[in-house]
Amino acid sequence: MIIFETNMGKICIEVDAKKAPKTAKNFIDYVKSGFYEGTIFHRVIKNFMIQGGGFTKDMSEKSTESEIENEAKNGLKNTKYTVAMARTTMPHSASSQFFINTSDNSSLNYPGQDGWGYCVFGKVVEGQDIVDKINGVSTANHGMHGDVPEDAVIINKTTIKKITKKKVTKKKTAKKQPLL
Repeated sequence: MIIFETNMGKICIEVDAKKAPKTAKNFIDYVKSGFYEGTIFHRVIKNFMIQGGGFTKDMSEKSTESEIENEAKNGLKNTKYTVAMARTTMPHSASSQFFINTSDNSSLNYPGQDGWGYCVFGKVVEGQDIVDKINGVSTANHGMHGDVPEDAVIINKTTIKKITKKKVTKKKTAKKQPLL
């Protein structure tokens, strides 16, 4: 599980490495490197999505690693609280930026309007209330960027927490004694 500690609260994301292996690895690599720390949610379109992972508080764009292959054909859908990769009009242009859907956005699903769609690779499993808070912030234009939160929503810290599966143990039941 990926934990984003923001100035508005904690968001916990579970990635699906089986259905989106390249995308999940890319995202995890950015988290491990500390890349997202100090970045902001720089684009908030109410009841559509909140986007982050590429800009600092002063709206400086960070240098990224190589772009990755679009895995949008994986069957995962852009539904509320899922996490997907942001990209340009070029299908295989995703790098560090991601977005959290704040409503069901079927128009972003594969094949989408351009034959590709946007690759979902995870979901918010805790902190949906924080996503909702961010969804409701006031936005304005900042230079050539629109929909920028007026008060910065900052990712202060990122961590990875291993998820351990709990073993299911059968309860021992005492044998009933026959009635005499």
